[in-house]
Amino acid sequence: MIKIFIADDHPLVRKGVKEILEEEIDLKVIGDAAYPHEVLEGLRREEPDILVTDLTMPGRSGLDLISDIRQLFPKLPILVLTMHPEERFAVRALKAGAYGYLTKDTKPEELIKAVRQVVTGRKYITPSLAEKLATELNRDQDKKPHETLSDREFQIMRLIASGKKVSEIGDKLSISIRTVNTYRARILFKMNMKSNAELTLYAIENHLID
Repeated sequence: MIKIFIADDHPLVRKGVKEILEEEIDLKVIGDAAYPHEVLEGLRREEPDILVTDLTMPGRSGLDLISDIRQLFPKLPILVLTMHPEERFAVRALKAGAYGYLTKDTKPEELIKAVRQVVTGRKYITPSLAEKLATELNRDQDKKPHETLSDREFQIMRLIASGKKVSEIGDKLSISIRTVNTYRARILFKMNMKSNAELTLYAIENHLID
């Protein structure tokens, strides 16, 4: 029996994923959580064979959560199941330690196949993601501006481009306004830009925000 833990901040999504997975006699969802701290507590308590997680989590970046899990539970396979398209986060998620990346429009049979493959310790890569990874390897010397950002910088860049105020970003990420401004300055410098308006236009043109 493959024991699965689900992390997603939408109860209906958790319920739906559980129903899909438990149609298979060898798959069992033993726990779920909506908040990062609940996920970590659940993993300690339940000791699942695999974590299926979203990237959008209250209070913290899903990429940060993956990094934390890699340190605390280095042998636990992680499968990302998210609404974010591959071009936004897939490569970053794999670099952070995820074993696979699927979007929520994935067919149920592909999710089941991915769970079974990832739980064995193998990566689950879709053909389109494989192409992106190959491209990533070939263009290390010619990265797009946003690809030079750290995961936290990328997260804050997206929030700025989405129109969030500095105070709102600080509250969401539990950091000070001063820290947000420091990140903003670093982001503008790395991306060779001068204003939030430039960031917003760039993010829209590169499909980095909804």
